[in-house]
Amino acid sequence: MTDIIPILTDLLGLARDGALDGLIVFLRVGAMMLLLPAFGEQVVPQRIKLALALAFTVIVTPAVSAGLPPTDPFPATAFLTEVVAGLLMGFGLRLFIHALQIAGTIAAQATTLSQMFGGSGPEPQPVIGNVIVIAGLAAAVSAGLHIRVAELLIQSYGPLPAGVLPRVADVVTLGSAQITAAFSMGFALAAPFVIASVLYNVALGFINRAMPQLAVSFVGAPALTLGALALLAIAAPFMIAFWLQALNTHLGSPFAVMP
Repeated sequence: MTDIIPILTDLLGLARDGALDGLIVFLRVGAMMLLLPAFGEQVVPQRIKLALALAFTVIVTPAVSAGLPPTDPFPATAFLTEVVAGLLMGFGLRLFIHALQIAGTIAAQATTLSQMFGGSGPEPQPVIGNVIVIAGLAAAVSAGLHIRVAELLIQSYGPLPAGVLPRVADVVTLGSAQITAAFSMGFALAAPFVIASVLYNVALGFINRAMPQLAVSFVGAPALTLGALALLAIAAPFMIAFWLQALNTHLGSPFAVMP
């Protein structure tokens, strides 16, 4: 009986260390889950988010436990450093959703579709924005977003070691560059709709000059709506493919500027 006591003591020590390692990893995973595309959306129930965070923690902890700081005593700084690291990575991924929303808003404003079904989601969006965002999320999940996120979490302990706060200057530089790139991507995705709108308005102006008696607005408005929907059907696959490629590139090098 006395021989079992040291074994049980060792097992309890291992279980305690494993639980503390899991807690440190969970802090980073949970913070990232708040902003993670698809899994962290507002429509996802909180219990599902918690279950997903625990699942990612179980996957990531064995791969990174060797590089975690000693848990005896428990590092109090881990509460801050891990949450900051998770939010930093989640923010970079969330910008890709904002890029789709920017593209949808610009396209809707250019094609007079900005007020259709604008309040159908937790974040009010024009109909084009809702379609593009949902299509992008579906494409990302179908392409294995959960696998890439697990890989990102494991690899993040290299540039963002546990227990070490990132430099403020590096965070500001990276964040400003990624925000700029997100807006640029949004404008690039909406470019076909802006160009089509400009050509439509120029053509409408020539028609109005040639036939002043014709109410061109009543004739042109339905044509613009139909043309915008047709252009969306044609351009959406290419837009989502370009966006998905950029997302995969970012997941491969998350601390670089988005393409």
